[in-house]
Amino acid sequence: MTPDGIACMMMRGGTSKGAYFLADDLPADAGERDRLLLRIMGSPDPRQIDGIGGADPLTSKVAVVRASARPDFDVDFLFLQVFVDQALVSDSQNCGNILAGVGAFAVERGLVEAAEGETAIRIYMENTSQSAVARIRTANGRPVYAGDASIDGVPTPAAPVYLTFTDAAGSSGGALLPTGSAANEIEGVACTLIDNGMPVVVMRAADFGLTGYESREELEANESVKARIERIRLAAGPLMNLGDVMKKSVPKMT
Repeated sequence: MTPDGIACMMMRGGTSKGAYFLADDLPADAGERDRLLLRIMGSPDPRQIDGIGGADPLTSKVAVVRASARPDFDVDFLFLQVFVDQALVSDSQNCGNILAGVGAFAVERGLVEAAEGETAIRIYMENTSQSAVARIRTANGRPVYAGDASIDGVPTPAAPVYLTFTDAAGSSGGALLPTGSAANEIEGVACTLIDNGMPVVVMRAADFGLTGYESREELEANESVKARIERIRLAAGPLMNLGDVMKKSVPKMT
């Protein structure tokens, strides 16, 4: 850390927003790095009032990027989920949203030289030892951000980012269906435990007395449903070869 602080880029990727750092600008020790990131984001605090986090898991994310020493890659990318109201930083998952900003960040910070028109950036994802290629629009040595591509959850259009994943299945659990079955019963609920780039538990809304059209606020207020879903999540972790997931941000519950 210099007397002037740490260089950081705030970028939206997909439906998330995060802080992007060069790996060399952060402490090499993981514990020291995580303590610093908690301070930067303002966690633990539901409002993250003393940091740059946006008081939501979707806006409390970090990308750590470095030039890759691997011959087939341009950059290495480590994703870190900084919890909002807990002093936790998790590297147990990838994040496709934040990944979408890595290519532009790599060009902006001089890790990759931009081609005219479009630039392909080969990315090694440190969380799961997987690879992706991001194709972004570039002109005059810089990323092009303006465009007419739109996605649900983002109010304004922008330039498209094309991501190609070469080995997504089994990224964390070792197989597309870590249990070897398309359905497992947990707490009396039929669940599909699937790992296709992100470990996910898929369940029927009706099994929780829900329609699937509830707002996030309605679901957050339903303490009994939240508790039941968390019990299922904790039980699913070992079944998906993720171990004890009490302090992890996976599997995602759907």
